[in-house]
Amino acid sequence: MHPRLLKTFLAVARCRNITRAAEEIHLAQSSVSDQIQTLETELGTVLFTRSKQGLQLMPAGVTLKSYAEDILMLVEQARAAVDVTAGHAAGSVTIGALETIASARLAQWLPDFQAAHPDIDLRLKVAGSGDLVRKLEDGEIDVAFCFDRDGFEKVDERLARRTLSAEPLILVVPPEEAAMRGDLTALGKMSFVVTEAGCIYRHLFDKAFAEAGLASPRLAAEVGSIGTIARLVAAGAGLGLVPRLAVVEALDRGEVIEMPWPGPVRTASIAMIWRRRRVQPPALKLLLAAAGDNFAPVIPADARPRHAVSSLS
Repeated sequence: MHPRLLKTFLAVARCRNITRAAEEIHLAQSSVSDQIQTLETELGTVLFTRSKQGLQLMPAGVTLKSYAEDILMLVEQARAAVDVTAGHAAGSVTIGALETIASARLAQWLPDFQAAHPDIDLRLKVAGSGDLVRKLEDGEIDVAFCFDRDGFEKVDERLARRTLSAEPLILVVPPEEAAMRGDLTALGKMSFVVTEAGCIYRHLFDKAFAEAGLASPRLAAEVGSIGTIARLVAAGAGLGLVPRLAVVEALDRGEVIEMPWPGPVRTASIAMIWRRRRVQPPALKLLLAAAGDNFAPVIPADARPRHAVSSLS
């Protein structure tokens, strides 16, 4: 079983569709179909069956899937071990990140890393938290940067995690509301702009209110991106509770005002997640070390520049 065939097989198993799998691995549809047929002929059994939901794995395909993942991982580990022995640092690293983290944190140090290691080919894919974990599990990316959430350690024991920093959650309001005062109970009666259910930012929002013993407040709008929250808050649609890094540009422009959260300080941890290997590829090892060195530690609230002009009490 050639690794090339196994890679194609896993793509079809993920996508449940020949066309989407071909697009994902940059092959013609006919090549994908031929490779699946070659693999089925070699194994002497059918791996997929068609259904209304698309291609479904047959029992033989389900059995092959875990072995295919292990075989491809061993191939990667063997290549990494040889590179280490030969002293090679060149290679490629595919990074996955939330859009906010990519623009506000990775952009600060990745260009310098690339300049220091021109032989390393860096690729960046932006996706949601759930997609990032799936891409890691499927080997589509090498490392992911996202906000941590409860229960991550139960996702996949093949994944390792390191917390890099903790970003403060802040309350943002339009400038004309700078004089507002209130407490947690009062905030529970106000309208908020939030991201959609299932998004990590929505998870952080719901958790903050739940841990304060409050029911979820009235929602003025549910939006698809955290950048939209800043714009709607600036327009007076409602308040926002978001990681500070997500709205720092809007704060700097004076479009929204930062208010302290009138309760226990809330933070959102940024995690770096990667697949465990017996031998990490040298290029990935260098990037993991650089990320650990370049993510800024948490700055205490009383040491940060203040954008708020009033406080909630």
